[in-house]
Amino acid sequence: MLLFSLPSLLLLSVITASCSEKETCENAQQTCHVVTCGSPGTKGEKGETGQGLRGLQGPPGKLGPPGSPGLPGFPGVKGAKGDSGENADYDSALATTERQALRSELDRVKKWLTFALGKTAGNKLFLTNGEKMTFQSVKTLCAKYQGSVATPLNAAENAAIQKLTKEESYLGITDEAKEGHFVDLKGRPLSYRNWNDGEPNDQDGEDCTILLKDGKWNDISCTSNFMAVCEFSL
Repeated sequence: MLLFSLPSLLLLSVITASCSEKETCENAQQTCHVVTCGSPGTKGEKGETGQGLRGLQGPPGKLGPPGSPGLPGFPGVKGAKGDSGENADYDSALATTERQALRSELDRVKKWLTFALGKTAGNKLFLTNGEKMTFQSVKTLCAKYQGSVATPLNAAENAAIQKLTKEESYLGITDEAKEGHFVDLKGRPLSYRNWNDGEPNDQDGEDCTILLKDGKWNDISCTSNFMAVCEFSL
């Protein structure tokens, strides 16, 4: 009756013992196999990700609590020194003080010039360099110092020029633009006249005017040499 070999008999005994220890092996002939019903095997390696479509991403989770503040950083490099600020009130006060000082100095200079060389009448200061020259030279001289050739607008100014020079001097009155029509150097008609008797007679191209020693006016050639007198506004 020894139809089974010894190895086969041992294998059958192992299977029977395994099935009797497991409650789940109720039917050894149907469910128990050597591989599955034995002792648990070693866990295998994780398989590769599947190739199917990836599912939609879920909503983000709640924001976690804020972390602790970090340590302060190192101080930066010190910048260059800035420009000094402007103080408008200080600058304005300084400008006012400077203007007052300049005005005071200018007034002193005017007084010295008036005392030494000039004469005043109204808001005009009359000055002379004491030289005789042509009318064009007088115009150039006066313009150089931002003045103009003396032109009396009334008897007081006429007398001031007369006292200043005590010589025959040029006035800023001509008829160069229109013969016989005497105007000032800005082309304005004369509002004051003090012509000598019989003047202006306009002989031999007498287009300029001089102040005589007695204060009267006479027309004369512009190329003749007479005293230069300039006027300046005060």
